Amino acid sequence: MESESALDRILRRGAAAPISEFDGDQLDLEERDSLRRVAGLSTELEDITEVEYRQLRLEKVILIGVWSVGTISEAENSLRELAALAETAGAQVLDGLLQRRSKPEPATYLGKGKAAELRDLAKALGADTVIADTELAPSQRRALEDVVRIKVIDRTAIILDIFAQHAKSKEGKAQVELAQLEYLLPRLRGWGESMSRQAGGQAAGGVGIGSRGPGETKIELDRRRISSRMAKLRREIAGMKLARDTKRAKRQKSRIAQVAIAGYTNAGKSSLLNRITRAGVLVENALFATLDPTVRRHQTPDGREYTISDTVGFVSNLPHQLVEAFRSTLEEIAQADLILHVVDASDPEPLRQIETVHEVLADFEAGAIPELIVFNKADLVAEGEQVRLRGLYPKAMWVSARTGQGIAALEEAIAAALPHPEVEFRGVIPYSRGDLVSRIHLAGEVLELEYLEDGTRIRALVRPDLAGELAEFSRRS
Repeated sequence: MESESALDRILRRGAAAPISEFDGDQLDLEERDSLRRVAGLSTELEDITEVEYRQLRLEKVILIGVWSVGTISEAENSLRELAALAETAGAQVLDGLLQRRSKPEPATYLGKGKAAELRDLAKALGADTVIADTELAPSQRRALEDVVRIKVIDRTAIILDIFAQHAKSKEGKAQVELAQLEYLLPRLRGWGESMSRQAGGQAAGGVGIGSRGPGETKIELDRRRISSRMAKLRREIAGMKLARDTKRAKRQKSRIAQVAIAGYTNAGKSSLLNRITRAGVLVENALFATLDPTVRRHQTPDGREYTISDTVGFVSNLPHQLVEAFRSTLEEIAQADLILHVVDASDPEPLRQIETVHEVLADFEAGAIPELIVFNKADLVAEGEQVRLRGLYPKAMWVSARTGQGIAALEEAIAAALPHPEVEFRGVIPYSRGDLVSRIHLAGEVLELEYLEDGTRIRALVRPDLAGELAEFSRRS
C-alpha cells in the first residue's frame, strides 16, 4: 500500500499526531488545542497606532505560486507545503493557482491574465485571503491587492504567524516579535491623508512660536517607534543569550558530550527525543510545533552521560528574519559534538529536506560537526523507497519513533559517534575532591572503583583535558 505523505497527514483536517507512552501527558498540547482559532476572529498583532498592520484574518484562502525553475512536481510540492503551513496557521485552503513563467511579474507577481483569473476565483469561492508561495515585495503585494480586491500575504507572513502562535518561553516570544517587526517595518501602509500629515516637533505639543519645524509624518513616527522597539528586543535577547551561554559553558566544563537533534519541521524530532529520554516534549502533527529548545540528560548503553537537545525545525525558504532572530537558540546545534539529522522518510521529497537543513546548518558554521542522518517514520515507507534511500545514504539509521523500530540500534550508533575517553588514569583521589570523581563518572568510563581510608581509588578512561587535572593524584595509585 502506498504510504501517506507527511503533508497529506497534516492536511487531513483534525488529524492528530500519534501519541505513545513515551510522550508523557502532553498537557501543553491540550492547552494549545484549547486556544485554536475561532472562525471570524482576527489574529493580528495589536496596532501601535492607526497604521494598518496587515491584519491576518486567515479563514478561507487561495494559494498562488509561480513555477520558474525546477520540475512541475517540485513546484506542486512547494504549494502543498504552503497549504500545510496555512492549515497549521488556522486557515481553510479553498484552491490553488500555479503559473508557469520564466520569472514572476515585477508589478503583481502573477501575470495580468492570471491575476484577473485569481480575482474571479476568489469572488466565486468566497475567499478572503490570498497567500503567495514566496516573499512578496511590498509594492507587489499592494498592486496584487488592488487587482484581486482581497487581502494578500506571503509565505513569510504565514510562518511568522505560526511562530507567534507557538512561542511559549520569554525568549521565544521576544525572538518572534523581533522577526515580525523586521518583516513589518518596510511594509507599513497608511490609509488616506491622515498618514501624511506633518507637525513640527514641539509645535505639535502646543509650545508655540519659534518651535515649528518640518516634523514627521505619522507613518515616519511609527517607523521610528518600531525601530526603538526592535533595538530593545535585541538587547533583551542578547541578555537571554548570556544566560544560555553560561549554562552551555557549565556543560562544556564538565565535558559532557552534547547531541543536538536537527531537521526539517514535522520530521518527528520531538517524538524521537521522547522515545529516547521520555522527556514528555510536546508532540503535534503540525509544522513548527516546537520552538523552544529542550535539553535532557541521557546515558549511552555503556554508561557515559550526554545531553540531547531538541531544536526548532527548518523549512524551505525559511525567512531570514527568523534565522537571525533564533540565532542564539540555534547555536545549541553549533556547539554539539554530534548532530542527529532527522529526516521524514515518508515525505515525497526527503532529499530536498536534507538539502534545506544542510543549507541552514552551513549558515551557523555547523557543517563540520559529525552528523548522523536518521530516517524517521520508517513504518510508513514502502520497501522499494527504503531500498532507494539506503543506496543513497548507506550509513543512515532507520527508525520509527512511534513504534520503537531501530531505537536500540540508534542509541548504539550515538554511543559510537560520541567522543570516547582515551587516556587511562590510575590513582587515589581524596574525598575533598569529590568533584573530580563526579566528572569521571559523567564524562569518563570507570573501569575499577574502590573506597579507601584516604580517598577513592579509581581506574578509568578519561579525556585528555581531565587527565591533566588528575595528574597530581596518579602518583598515589
